[in-house]
Amino acid sequence: MRPILMKGHERPLTFLKYNRDGDLLFSCAKDHTPTVWFADNGERLGTYRGHNGAVWSCDVSRDSTMLVTGSADQTAKLWNVQTGTPLYTFNFDSPARSVDFAVGDKLAVITTDPFMDVTSAIHVKPIARDRSDQTGESVLVLKDAVIRIWDSKTGKLLKEETGHKKTITSLAKAADGSHFLTGSLDKSAKLWDSRTLTLIKMYVTERPLNAVAMSPLLDHVVLGGGQDASAVTTTDHRAGKFEAKFYDKILTEEIGGVKGHFGPINALAFNPDGKSFSSGGEDGYVRLHHFDTDYFNIKI
Repeated sequence: MRPILMKGHERPLTFLKYNRDGDLLFSCAKDHTPTVWFADNGERLGTYRGHNGAVWSCDVSRDSTMLVTGSADQTAKLWNVQTGTPLYTFNFDSPARSVDFAVGDKLAVITTDPFMDVTSAIHVKPIARDRSDQTGESVLVLKDAVIRIWDSKTGKLLKEETGHKKTITSLAKAADGSHFLTGSLDKSAKLWDSRTLTLIKMYVTERPLNAVAMSPLLDHVVLGGGQDASAVTTTDHRAGKFEAKFYDKILTEEIGGVKGHFGPINALAFNPDGKSFSSGGEDGYVRLHHFDTDYFNIKI
């Protein structure tokens, strides 16, 4: 499995997102400039210029025409995917941490960080004029190791679960929405039932986790992280535990690892077809991996 190295960012990666068709990969980084790539060969298609701070997350609409990004510059922006033109800017009083389109792309949810006297908050923004028929629940993570499920229409808190001992850094939803995976600085990842918040499985690692992802094809989860770059006292990439680790989702056993990054892994994403995955690191690289046939025959 020879990776494709994609060098388009000048600062550490923060987030990766495939579109629904799996032909485009969007990357966010601390260099203020979200980037879009061909997911097959890693060719850079273009950038989205307009943010003045680190871009923490992004999401792309179902038809791949619209991109939403959240940034430390206290804004979230809507973009035209094809032209790179900014369509609208949502302004806040604190950094925008995570963004997500609702099913149907008529609403976007944006979370903001605590900042000075401003507490963290969840903002649901209408994207289309006709938004009266939007209902449903949203799974959201706040920066306090608590998992909460909210009613996106009324704002009512439906369920709450203290899932980790330290900050939850990432969340990945299953393709069917029935369960989701959380990763934490407490060196564990946990699989939860989306409706009941029942803990299903737990994956214990030897590193703080910054990113988690679930295969849409096989019962595999991949976890990434590593000790903070400032704590690494050697150039040996093995010392900081910078591998992407694969686990059997059911048996919770480690089944392999992918090395390559020279710093903590901050972002992970599976292609919707399950045949490739990408990772983004503190080293500023996106690494695109197309799986060999051997991967699909792994037996424990």
